Amino acid sequence: EKLLNKAGLSSVCFRYVVDRRWFEQWKEFVESGDQNSSSFPGQINNTELFEDLDSYHLKERLVENEDFMLVPAEAWHKLLLWYGMTDGQPALERKVVDLPSTLKVEVYPVEIFLCLHSNMENVISAQFSRTDSIYAIQTAMCQAFSVPPGSECHLWMKSSDSSCERLRNVHVSVLDACLSSGMTVIMETRNADGTWPSSRPQNMRNSVEEQDTYRGQPGVCGLTNLGNTCFMNSALQCLSNTPPLTEYFLQSSYLEELNFTNPLGMKGEIAEAYADVVKQMWSGRHYSVVPRVFKTKVGHFASQFLGYQQHDSQELLSFLLDGLHEDLNRVKNKEYIELRDAEGRPDQEVAEEAWRNHRRRNDSVIVDTFHGLFKSTLVCPECHKVSVTFDPFCYLSVPLPVSKDRVMEVFFVSLDPHAKPVQHRVVVPKAGRVSDLCAALSEMTSVPPTQMVVADVFNHRFYKIYNPEESLSCILDRDDIFVYELSEQDEDSVLLALYLRERSHYRDYGSSSNSYGASLFGHPLLLNVPRSSCSQEALYSLFLQRLARYVRPPDPAEELEEEEEDEEEELYKTQTNGISDDEQDASETAGPTEPEPCCSNTSPNGPSDGAAAAEPLPEVNHAPTALDQGDTEISNGSPNPTEIPICGSGVAGSPEGTSACGDLGADAEAEGSSKPPAETPQQPCDTTEGENEEEKLEEARSPSPPANEHPAKRRACRKRRRSLFTIQAVNSNGTTERGMGEGGSAVSFSSQPYVAIDWDPDMKKRFYNENEAERYVKHASMEVPQQQTTVELQECIELFTNVETLEEENPWYCPVCKKHQLATKKLDLWSLPEVLIIHLKRFSYTKFTREKLDTIVDFPLRDLDFSSFLLRKDVSTEEPPSRYDLIAVSNHYGGLRDGHYTSYAQNKDNGQWYYFDDSKVTYASEDQIVTNAAYVLFYQRQDRIRKPTLAAPSTSSASPAHSASDITEMGAAPSCGTMTTD
Repeated sequence: EKLLNKAGLSSVCFRYVVDRRWFEQWKEFVESGDQNSSSFPGQINNTELFEDLDSYHLKERLVENEDFMLVPAEAWHKLLLWYGMTDGQPALERKVVDLPSTLKVEVYPVEIFLCLHSNMENVISAQFSRTDSIYAIQTAMCQAFSVPPGSECHLWMKSSDSSCERLRNVHVSVLDACLSSGMTVIMETRNADGTWPSSRPQNMRNSVEEQDTYRGQPGVCGLTNLGNTCFMNSALQCLSNTPPLTEYFLQSSYLEELNFTNPLGMKGEIAEAYADVVKQMWSGRHYSVVPRVFKTKVGHFASQFLGYQQHDSQELLSFLLDGLHEDLNRVKNKEYIELRDAEGRPDQEVAEEAWRNHRRRNDSVIVDTFHGLFKSTLVCPECHKVSVTFDPFCYLSVPLPVSKDRVMEVFFVSLDPHAKPVQHRVVVPKAGRVSDLCAALSEMTSVPPTQMVVADVFNHRFYKIYNPEESLSCILDRDDIFVYELSEQDEDSVLLALYLRERSHYRDYGSSSNSYGASLFGHPLLLNVPRSSCSQEALYSLFLQRLARYVRPPDPAEELEEEEEDEEEELYKTQTNGISDDEQDASETAGPTEPEPCCSNTSPNGPSDGAAAAEPLPEVNHAPTALDQGDTEISNGSPNPTEIPICGSGVAGSPEGTSACGDLGADAEAEGSSKPPAETPQQPCDTTEGENEEEKLEEARSPSPPANEHPAKRRACRKRRRSLFTIQAVNSNGTTERGMGEGGSAVSFSSQPYVAIDWDPDMKKRFYNENEAERYVKHASMEVPQQQTTVELQECIELFTNVETLEEENPWYCPVCKKHQLATKKLDLWSLPEVLIIHLKRFSYTKFTREKLDTIVDFPLRDLDFSSFLLRKDVSTEEPPSRYDLIAVSNHYGGLRDGHYTSYAQNKDNGQWYYFDDSKVTYASEDQIVTNAAYVLFYQRQDRIRKPTLAAPSTSSASPAHSASDITEMGAAPSCGTMTTD
């Protein structure tokens, strides 16, 4: 534990990547303190982290603490020594790199393709750290391609859009050069005549040369995705189509206002990088611009945007507006200003004072364009002190109405073994517990909630079995949730988890446990079993009955006898007066045609199929062959039942001929296997099958035949019937086999018991119906279409201005009470800017849930009127109007962990709407803009909107220039279904 808590990072240490599920399993095992616990993790297994087991490439977008854990090197070596590593898997050692302003573990090194310009077909891949220099790449390429030492080289960086840029400074790092995974570095060497091969080749031109002849609409330009940078591209497109800001940069007004001394700024670098992007996009000479320099600058000054992980477009927008403001702040030396409370003064006076004070410290084009003022009113709940302040804002983050309910889809597994699982759609409280889910499902199924258990099934095993009091927030929408009906519980019953495994064809002799290799398949089950009925034989009977829907019982004529070993055959001939197999077969042939009862020398492994062909033979209740402990105890006469250590369900064990284990099997059946067929009249076919199954089970538990049986019959009984499967106690992963329980029990009760039934591949193929096992039924609730919730934008703004109580994490200090109070807070809009940015808070984080709200917000494209929301009602004729028109929208498609950002924007010159999807730009119509993906809205006040100077392009088809570019003809509407995830 001390080794794991070594969280300090240094640029000379390493971390190891470990699968989170294995790590959590190991923690549970260590905390239990029980060496025989079912949580024993087994070997370190990172299979779930790899794309495939050939290249061992990590899956994309794995998240620390959700998919994997980072373990210090010293702790890793201890774990490796104690548990070992799954065969063939490499140790995932990762370097701690010293990035600007932070130390990070480099889980994903940069993988780059390398080739020579003279032979671009021969491409190799190599991984480099972001802190490696370009010179390290050059050295590696010289070695890989046998370039003579001392050769004069040039390196070129080729991105996904085929544009190339020269890597002039070989001393910069991979990070500073904006090299990312998937890019290609091309090396060229000087020709003998002193020229360079790249002087004019088509495939080595950079983006500027390639587009020298292109002339397009300024501003209609894509942005290349550098690797999960669609969030940045979406925000940039929206800002680029904000007329006052774009014209400010296009006219180079920013050059006179760059603030290089502001300690809160970025020395003018962010403003200059943004200006370069805007000027390229509005030059009309590019299909698409590669914003590498801008991305590098953002990462330098905001470490949260380092690398190439997905981020939030609104968060980048907030950083960018603040960075541009500080870089362009006209106030060189900010004075200290003490803020005053209203103290009963008129709102107008307090508001004007607050705005003046704000402008004394903050004066830039960002303030001119985007800043407004709202009134904040706080009331102490104890002394009722009222505090009024006026604060500036750059954008409005408005909440969406959040439903208190949640729709969940679950599979209900009935106690009736012949009933298929039923998929239900239930409505539960978001802040509810697992017991609420059971209660909601109980209304649909009429099964008491107390007879339900909820589990998360993952990869044919139980990822988690939930307690009724656990919060539903633990269950994600993507989880496969199964709800199992159980028999009524009593103090003696135990909840048993059942897995299905298929054994490999060959015995794994290299394993120290001398066990078969096995892989999980099918759906696991949960069932209540009396502790007294946990013998191998009773469980075999119970499991076979529980799987009756998709496990076919063998016909009596089918050969299921196991081959006898030579030594056993010789021993048997001695014990049966020397009757050989051939003689036994002859005796069977000459025997009477009427079926006779089997002899009492029945093997403890189950009943014999003998010669009684006219009567169906039992095919259940066979113990595994590994449990044949009573064979050598059988004599020529009647066996003593007390000498049989493990009883079979067809073994004589009482004067009446009924077996003790047979009784236990019947108890288990009544407790947890199925309902009586008479209770399910709505399924006549299932009832018939159930009756047939009952008959077979009854035969399996029939009394043993008398002891004075004919020797030939004794010989027939000596043969063992083969089990369909064997039973093995396992851990919760279904991988590591555990020891048996006490008193002949097949399981241990020291922790949650898990057992697996192991199938031989041939037996599984013959008796297991895989198609039937996968079938399920949809409940009527699944057919009811889920209605898409729609709200008006005005409703969201009203929620923004509602009274709310501060949370415990953010109390207000009352100057009268002299302590922190959970005051009530109310926000009111006082003045609005020229360009109003409205952020729709789609990502909801509470103590109970984390979700993305896909509610459709119906926002107007024109005439958004804020007059009813402005607190200041006595607006003079000199004040600007409060009507706004939409100019841009940032969209987010996807969920919490991943997704894709795009944008709609209206070109300021021709008034045409366009859809920007990274480097691709298409025409858009106004009826496509309002969707449930809208995330950030840009509105411009109507009095500042300039009429388009150019005619709108024809929407019937693209112009010839557009046809050659990424712009397609009108009507290519974006679809969330076709969006690719970054």
